[in-house]
Amino acid sequence: MQLTIGRLTLGVVLVLTVLGFLRYRPWNHSGAATARDVIHEGSNKKASRELTVGYLPVTCHLTCPVTDFASKTTQTQTNFNSRLFSDFPTVVSALEAKQVQAAFMIVPLAMKLREQGVPVKICYLGHRDGSEIVVAKNSRVRSLLDLKGKTMAIPSLYSNQNFVLHKLMADYGMKTEDINFVILPPPDMPTSLASGAIDGYFVGEPFCAKAELDGTGRILYYARDIWPNFISCALVVHEDLIKDNPDVVRDLVRGIAQSGAWAETHRAEAAKLASPYYRQDEKVLNYVLTADPRRVSYTMLTPTDEDLQQIEDMGLKMGLLTKRVPMRELIDRDFVPETITPASIDATKIPASKQ
Repeated sequence: MQLTIGRLTLGVVLVLTVLGFLRYRPWNHSGAATARDVIHEGSNKKASRELTVGYLPVTCHLTCPVTDFASKTTQTQTNFNSRLFSDFPTVVSALEAKQVQAAFMIVPLAMKLREQGVPVKICYLGHRDGSEIVVAKNSRVRSLLDLKGKTMAIPSLYSNQNFVLHKLMADYGMKTEDINFVILPPPDMPTSLASGAIDGYFVGEPFCAKAELDGTGRILYYARDIWPNFISCALVVHEDLIKDNPDVVRDLVRGIAQSGAWAETHRAEAAKLASPYYRQDEKVLNYVLTADPRRVSYTMLTPTDEDLQQIEDMGLKMGLLTKRVPMRELIDRDFVPETITPASIDATKIPASKQ
């Protein structure tokens, strides 16, 4: 079920050519944001150490900026600076070079890195659900079958969106070559759809909601309806950091877990908090988090063998993963706190949106 590389490469080139004329400004060549890692300066004077954590501006990475904010406004031992990336290949390069030693990443890509001998472990999940298949608002597409011969964007071959899409194609009796797949950074997808460069995309929020609110796209499928309790991304930590600074990792995983518990019950506040980190309109994030609580969930985020085994099985079936990695080598649950309480964030300290 592997994708035809030639067709994929051609599709990428064509779409990126169109994008070159659409952009108001190009993405930074490094894939990372040009602004400083430090977005928020807080009042915490207790912290004696700090760590930079990589993320993309998608809701399955939301707990990264929330943890950043919380670490600087509460009395924690470690300050966390969240570093914004625009694509997953650059996150991989940064992890491999140890420019960052912790980052949020699509789960199958973390599996591939581990398969290739990169010493990383999954320590926690980003969220559940929160991904949708989007098509043009006025298109005649009513099911996946209507996308036969069309162009679909995915964030990576090693994204769970790609895995789930191929599961759905199999359910419909479709072949891999029935759809032309292209790889695009998530922020580029709504613009590409609006321009007609692609016919649909499958990605994490808020880039599905953006097309909805802009009036250019509509939801064709929710990931949760195809793959219940869908997982996209996880917190991935380099083993060197686990070995050399376990207390920092413990602070990080606790912070991420508590940030998820807080975001689940403080959705509007979470949208307001994350907006400057994401460099996105607060209204879009607010819509994703508050319009329908089922759209994104920040509960049940301790990684289980069963969850990840299901993803690995699909990757092996598609030929994108080539060997089984024992779950004990892939997952480290030792840092997950026994009791997860919401982060102690004072909503009055969240800066007003500048949008």
